[in-house]
Formats: sequence, structure tokens, C-alpha cells
Amino acid sequence: MAESWTVQRAGPGDAARTQAREQLLEAARELYGINGYRATAEHDVCAAAGVPVEVLRQEYGSREGLLIALHNRVTTTGLRAAENALLVEGSENHSIAERVRLLFDAYVESVTSDPREARVTFVEVLGVSAVVDEHCKLWRALWTEFLTGEAERAVERGEAEDRDHRVDVMVMVGTVHELMAHHTRRSRRAQPGEVSGELTQLALSMLGAQRSG
Repeated sequence: MAESWTVQRAGPGDAARTQAREQLLEAARELYGINGYRATAEHDVCAAAGVPVEVLRQEYGSREGLLIALHNRVTTTGLRAAENALLVEGSENHSIAERVRLLFDAYVESVTSDPREARVTFVEVLGVSAVVDEHCKLWRALWTEFLTGEAERAVERGEAEDRDHRVDVMVMVGTVHELMAHHTRRSRRAQPGEVSGELTQLALSMLGAQRSG
């Protein structure tokens, strides 16, 4: 494996580093997502990626850093999918129920399309370390900001109860991740539409949108 890395390094440095980083991420997705993070050693990832352990440490610091990088990539893709779903022409005229369903449909489809990524994102990151917990907390804060904006929009349109929804949204974000972890662990994989339907009902209920009509 190290021989292949020697050949790759003969090319431009930036291209070689980019290739190595991508190979490590792909190896982590396969091994963390199938065998589990705790069952995968540094040398396992590096052997699968075809690079020396020193390269992993140089690029990601540790297998924990690689886990964070993979989680970051999947979660970024999910958030962008949700944002883009609300940028479709005409979506600004949709009701809060329609907008919430749109964003959760896009998000769930994105983060569950690959079962390995879903396992890493919602299961394998749990309880790893304080560093990983802090990383996940930052992502929950980003989601809280995003969904609080939707809640405020719904209040302005008279579609949700007129109150500060930030605490509701914080609880909702935590519950969303718990539900996603639950579905990821199940032996029978739920269809994306089933999951996004559950999340939509949860969100609307917490915002009081169903009661306000």
C-alpha cells in the first residue's frame, strides 16, 4: 500500500494531498459505516485507503479527526439540500407545513441515501469523546439557527403560535437526531418519506402550527 502512495506523491503536491484525503474519507465511510468506528483501528483505515498512517495523522490528526471530517461532509450536504429545497421558485408562498416537509424530504433523502453515511452521522459519533460531542453541538446550533428562521417566518404569516420558538427548536433538533439514530439502527430500513413525515409532524406539533391552522 505504501508503494502506491509513493507513486501518487510524484505528482503535484496539492493534488496528491487531495487524493489522499479523499481516499481516507472513502475508507472511513466504508469501515466506520459497516464495522463501526470503535472496531476500526488507524492502520485498518490506512490499509483500505492505500496510504501510510503518517498521512492520516498529517491530514486529519487521528482517526477521530477523520470521523469528524466525514460527519462534517455528510451533514453539510444534508443542510445544503434542505436550504436548496426552500430556494425553489414559488416555495416562498408555501405554507409552513409544506416548507417543513420540503426541507425534511430533502434532508432525509440526502443523509440516508448511503446507509454507511447515515450510520456514521447518527450512530457512530455518539459518545466517542468530548471533542466529537462539541463538534456535534456546533452542528445542532447551526440547525437551530436555520429552523428558528423558519419558525419566525411562520409566526409572521400567522401559521404558528406567536411566541419565542428558540427553545422549542433546540429540543426539536435534538429529537430529530434521536429519531434519525433510531431509524438508522433498525434492521428494517424505513423509507425516506416515512422518516421525513415523522419529522414534519414533530416540527409542526412543536411549533403549534397544526393548532393554529
